Amino acid sequence: MRKFLVSLFLFAPLALIAAQKQSPNLVIIFCDDLGYADVGCYGAKGWTTPNLDRLASEGIRFTQFYDAQPVCSASRSALMTGCYPSRVGIMGALGPNAKIGLNSNEVTLAEIAKQRGYATAIFGKWHLGREAQFLPVHQGFDEYFGLPYSNDMWPWHPDFANKPLEERRRRPGYPDLPMIDGDKVVIPCVTSNEQSQLTTWYTEHAVKFIEKNKARPFFLYVPHSMPHVPLHVSDKFRGKSERGLFGDVIEEIDWSVGEIMAALRKHGLEKNTLVIFSSDNGPWLPYGNHAGSALPLREGKGTCWDGGVRVPFIARWPGKIPKGKVCKEPAMTIDILPTFAKLIGAKLPEHKIDGLDIWPLLAGRRNAKNPHDAYFFYYENNQLQSVLSGTWKLQLPHTYRTLGGKPGGRDGVPTPYEQRKLQQAELYNLGRDIGEATDVAAQHPDIVKRLEAFAEQARDELGDSLTKRAGKGVREPGRVVETN
Repeated sequence: MRKFLVSLFLFAPLALIAAQKQSPNLVIIFCDDLGYADVGCYGAKGWTTPNLDRLASEGIRFTQFYDAQPVCSASRSALMTGCYPSRVGIMGALGPNAKIGLNSNEVTLAEIAKQRGYATAIFGKWHLGREAQFLPVHQGFDEYFGLPYSNDMWPWHPDFANKPLEERRRRPGYPDLPMIDGDKVVIPCVTSNEQSQLTTWYTEHAVKFIEKNKARPFFLYVPHSMPHVPLHVSDKFRGKSERGLFGDVIEEIDWSVGEIMAALRKHGLEKNTLVIFSSDNGPWLPYGNHAGSALPLREGKGTCWDGGVRVPFIARWPGKIPKGKVCKEPAMTIDILPTFAKLIGAKLPEHKIDGLDIWPLLAGRRNAKNPHDAYFFYYENNQLQSVLSGTWKLQLPHTYRTLGGKPGGRDGVPTPYEQRKLQQAELYNLGRDIGEATDVAAQHPDIVKRLEAFAEQARDELGDSLTKRAGKGVREPGRVVETN
């Protein structure tokens, strides 16, 4: 018996190492404001994305993949925690002076990976809290290099952004835009010239991380700052596309994907790496030629019409995900965490999460179905605005922003929105009406009733400021402790 225990003690670490080597790496490349139609295989025109198109041809492409909210911070909280943003208290986009962030009690994708001995890193935009206590290195990531919030949260008035320092004026109330390494500021205020290097810098860090951790499992998260305005691109891609600056930016992101894939190939890691590419929300349409496209979807960023929340999604894992598949089933960012946990044998958080395992969909299994009864879309101050069940989508009464058919602005100057209000619920069959153009609520009262019942369940659990409901399942965000 003693010999058995000694052998078990000696070989247990070896067994863990063997298990780690078999565990798949996970790479998530996440864009900022990339629209549904901004990738070649989704219909992009005016620029090319050969690396992303290759990724799709060697894996699976989803045509009905969703973010939980149509805006930065909330969307990222869903990806990181597997929860609706309303559950974890992260709504909208956190400003530079926000006194809240992702609560340390939440379990992130990185912390799921750490259970199994993974190396973890994020290179890019975080936007889940600026204060040190909220930064990625205190949320399960070993390494962080990037901006803590959006690149338009810029300290200088935009009219003076490209003028000499002495001619600039500070935007009232905005702190500097820092570049952070770990939890230390390494560039106090990123200039316009330095912003042109963001995609390159993030990519270089990602490639080095892969090199450094080639012998162990890793989770690599690359949330690009682009193509969020203000657009910036390096000299190597400036003027390359037919579309102009926006197309140049997308082609540089595609280059970044190619560099990351090349690093995986170089170190023999392709066959053991799940690579995911997606975006945090739809395009910021009022910026016109500096924005992408969600066509044929309706509206864009900042709305719960599909143009705001349906985004490109590509996944590749040779031998595990079949080549050239297209999945028409819905799925959402909240499902990534539980799916990854299942794949690597990690425990799910003890607190409630909202995502479910969608591996059968990712694996392209025949007749695989989405495991959710419904998905819920909140926006503004915790307003429940839409419910999706299969191809049926119910738009609940709410006010939303729109360009109202006006063209977007040019060269970084936006066109103003107008506000419109839905007076009563409208029902759309996305299978036949992808652009949410024809309300069929009157023809399908039974479906309206079913989706309204789902909405009531969400209000009970997550709340709804439109109907003045407090959710019984919501948790507090992290809060900055004020010291004298």
